[in-house]
Amino acid sequence: MTNSRSSAGYLAAAWALSYGVVATVWALTGDGYPFGANNPDDDLHPLRAVPVDLGATVYAVLLLGVGVLALATSGRQPIRPPRPLRAVLLGVGWAAVAALVVLVPSAHILAVVGYTPMLLIGAPLGWPSDIDYGVIFNWTTANEVWAIVGGLLLARALLTWQGSARSGPVRWGTWVTYVAAAVPALYAVTRLGLAVAVASGMVEGEFDDPDLALAATGLGGFALVGAWLTVGLVRPWGERFPRWMIGLAGRRVPVKLATVPATAVSIAVAGASASFFSDPGLLGDMVSGEVAVWPMAFWPLWSVTLLLAAYAYHRRRTSLTGQAATGSGDGIEARTASSTSVADSPKVDSASVVSSTKGRSHW
Repeated sequence: MTNSRSSAGYLAAAWALSYGVVATVWALTGDGYPFGANNPDDDLHPLRAVPVDLGATVYAVLLLGVGVLALATSGRQPIRPPRPLRAVLLGVGWAAVAALVVLVPSAHILAVVGYTPMLLIGAPLGWPSDIDYGVIFNWTTANEVWAIVGGLLLARALLTWQGSARSGPVRWGTWVTYVAAAVPALYAVTRLGLAVAVASGMVEGEFDDPDLALAATGLGGFALVGAWLTVGLVRPWGERFPRWMIGLAGRRVPVKLATVPATAVSIAVAGASASFFSDPGLLGDMVSGEVAVWPMAFWPLWSVTLLLAAYAYHRRRTSLTGQAATGSGDGIEARTASSTSVADSPKVDSASVVSSTKGRSHW
């Protein structure tokens, strides 16, 4: 019977081949390609300098090639080429994943993620006062999101094809999670500081905008929330809902409820990093110490560490020992070693072990 693992390649192939046909139409007709000169509102997009004709052609070839590769990895008996060729195909596949989730999206995706909560809250109140939603949610945005979806499908197919996935908690999960939380916290400090400066009249000129203080406050506030949620990946309340959450208190947090948002933010930050580091002007501002810009220099670190933190959380929660875990990876390993030594002791028979665990089955 075909399960989700064996169907991963088929899903990725269906996505890539269908999207590749669309991109081929763009290349042949010259209409519909959403990037480059056809996307004048995004002057930070990594593909902004690529001519439309060339970009559409390369995009079509990439997608059709990805579709063929994904199809070859599909089913219960995928192709098994010699090891050198297999390594080459995996390298090409992961390069395509990186292109789809980092180069095709741009800083626009992270901006949408960051501003959408404020737009939802402020819309009934008439804030922001002057905004064009057609610039935010447009044809380019739809294609960027669709590229990310395809990149994740291809990544799942490649992981399935590689096989022998590792399991069990990792020792570096705690420190990498705190690093992932520190970067948005640092960003929040700069944005909240900017909001205070604007509201108090300490800055003027380009910052003299009545909506800027609210925008900076919103971005700083949501960044702090993100940092707090990131810390939850290594805290007990990140595995069981805390007491104050009525109706959910004490229940186990679904693994994907933590890992999916963390992965999505990591991908959005990666795309934004590619945008910012491809712009000479922003690089100059970072080097010169522009307060509003220099935290972005740490965004590549944020993207990588957040993805690793989500991976460590997934490993811990889905491992055999992690099913009963409520603390950090180090605590889990200690409890595992302790329980193993008791079970292996000749003074404890199997019946007593079974009876002693019945009362803790709700863990």
